[in-house]
Amino acid sequence: MTNILAELNPQQQKAVAAPPGPILVLAGPGSGKTRVLTFRIAYLIAVKNIPAYQIMAVTFTNKAAREMGQRVSGLLGEKADGLWLGTFHAMCGRILRREAEHLPVDPNFVIFDADDQLTLIKRVIKESKLNEKEYSPRQVLAKISNAKNDLFTPGEYPLLSYRDETIQALYKAYQAYLVASNAMDFDDMLLYTAHLLEHQPEVRQKYARRFQHILVDEFQDTNLAQYYLLSYLASQHNNLFVVGDEDQSIYRWRGADYRNVQRFTDSFKDHEKILLEQNYRSTQTILDSAVAIINENPHRTEKKLFTARGTGEAVIVYEAPDDHDEAAYVADVIARQVSQGEARESDFAIMYRTNAQSRLLEEAFRRANMNYRLVGTQRFYGRREVKDMIAFLRLIYNPKDEVSLGRVINLPPRGIGSVTLQSLQGVARQSGASSGEILLSLAADGGSPFSDALGNAAARLKPFSQLLASWRSHIDQLSPTDLFDQVLLDTGYEAYIKAETDELQDRWANVLELRAVLLEYEEGGLAEFLEAMALVADQDTLPDTIDAPTMMTLHAAKGLEFPRVFIIGLDEHYLPHSRSMDDPEELAEERRLLYVGMTRAEDRLYLTRALRRRSPYGSYETMQPSRFLLDLPENLVKGRISRGDNWQQSFDSNQYQWDRTYVPDVHKKPAAPPKTRQQQFFPDMHVQHPVYGEGVVRNSRLEYGDETVEVYFDGLGLKALVASMSRLEILED
Repeated sequence: MTNILAELNPQQQKAVAAPPGPILVLAGPGSGKTRVLTFRIAYLIAVKNIPAYQIMAVTFTNKAAREMGQRVSGLLGEKADGLWLGTFHAMCGRILRREAEHLPVDPNFVIFDADDQLTLIKRVIKESKLNEKEYSPRQVLAKISNAKNDLFTPGEYPLLSYRDETIQALYKAYQAYLVASNAMDFDDMLLYTAHLLEHQPEVRQKYARRFQHILVDEFQDTNLAQYYLLSYLASQHNNLFVVGDEDQSIYRWRGADYRNVQRFTDSFKDHEKILLEQNYRSTQTILDSAVAIINENPHRTEKKLFTARGTGEAVIVYEAPDDHDEAAYVADVIARQVSQGEARESDFAIMYRTNAQSRLLEEAFRRANMNYRLVGTQRFYGRREVKDMIAFLRLIYNPKDEVSLGRVINLPPRGIGSVTLQSLQGVARQSGASSGEILLSLAADGGSPFSDALGNAAARLKPFSQLLASWRSHIDQLSPTDLFDQVLLDTGYEAYIKAETDELQDRWANVLELRAVLLEYEEGGLAEFLEAMALVADQDTLPDTIDAPTMMTLHAAKGLEFPRVFIIGLDEHYLPHSRSMDDPEELAEERRLLYVGMTRAEDRLYLTRALRRRSPYGSYETMQPSRFLLDLPENLVKGRISRGDNWQQSFDSNQYQWDRTYVPDVHKKPAAPPKTRQQQFFPDMHVQHPVYGEGVVRNSRLEYGDETVEVYFDGLGLKALVASMSRLEILED
């Protein structure tokens, strides 16, 4: 370990070998924080002789956990066995299954993903006789999620208005259904664990005594529930080693609170603060440009980032005549540098604020006959056929899972319609049992006591009940893959998926790919597979190697790095986003988001904007350059930006110029906007497009006299469409 410490820079050494106690490591981008965490674990085990099983290391993604685990094993070998290493949710899952006697669910609880939660809250809203237009399922879920992240149970939900009372009632009903389904959502895993440690002193002492040292990655992304979790777990030994960076906190919208860094310093007065400022990724020019952006934010610890990689090239600012030219510029630069042998296609990443901005880029790449890959918009585990098969396995594992039952009971179609399903659910409610338990009773040899109550529905339900009972009877005898094969055989799913879609090869290939994933869980079993599937993240599905440019949102770029990075859309209302204009905290987060994107670049950084962008009704609007561009030091940047009031800033010289003659004329005169339309598309509507096929509306808004509709098309991703021009047809459910 002495030799290993010699490989670290002085600040890294200081962090790794810090004495016991609360340690706050503020790590700038590319400063080797994963290396510090890994070596800290190795140092504790090999030098301080702390047993691995008395150390917990918490990360935010499965990918980060795997990487850290491999590094620790490489340093320590078998000495690392027993280390608790994983995501917050994985750690909570281990504790909750061990301590289920204190919970309203049993140890075999399942985890509802985002789609399951949406299905359930829609059911709750419908049964409450509320209008989804007034109580949007996604917005209600967001309210419930925020409450759980702040550790509010349904009874503790803060009531400030009549609407809050309604949300509280929905929260109570939603939570009751989760418990009845022997299920939790993601937020429950944190909430239940925090409450368990708070209200069960013997459980808190058990784990607080066990874990002598707790290490946390990406501390700035923790929410309030996670902060209290860590406080409880560290209450015995006080050895909490947290690594983070307030400047890279970009998940406020899902509960992350960079102020936990301040809470840490307030709670642990005797803490030691260590700054990691040496960057191993980017050139000094890129670092200085990013620092100039982030220095405008208040309430942060100033860091002086430096690198041994040299000054590097100037940051390129490109101003396109319009948004189509902006996309073409990106494709052209990549194609030219690849053809000249300067770079590989996989060296490039293109980042943007919202997924909808990828459309023009995709078109530009297709016109240039170039491959590309998208991150975060077409997750493998979010595809319909994959979710279908996982739902079958979840129902077999936990027959109380109402959401999975509703998804597969008539899949492939077997004559069980909504009326039959409602009859089943009604009998289940009256009897105090789950729908799955009622089904299993129908398959029993002695008959079911619920047959009379079900009436004609019993005959329609019995074939599926027999299938479910058969699968359940083999759950301990068959491996996960054999059980998977049995479900495919019994349901005829292959013929169904191939008959009902033109994309039969891709669809069926996805089913087979899921089977290949199952092979990795032959030893761990079905329970381990289902938990891993529920916790999988977008970046966990990102292939390690593929020779194509990568497109992603700035949020998805966190933790990644690329030799050459484009950030597009640096216009007001795009970056920063229009929603942030009236909220200083939101605006500060937009600045952090750009900072994160800029510091992903190793060698070259391109920032682009457009003078004009096409509005939803077809004409062009003049755009104002992002205020963030104006913060860039002139000596670091090459290019020129203009503004609609004919003001220009030239980064090629050291002066500002007024040009009264500069009026870009790149498009014909815009057409007059159409008359204002009434909104006709709403979230979760099923629609048909003449080119893209069937899709689901994700969002819709009235702008510029027309309706802009964001639709998710399976296999194609999210598309932004203008209602008056897109020929969208609403499909009846």
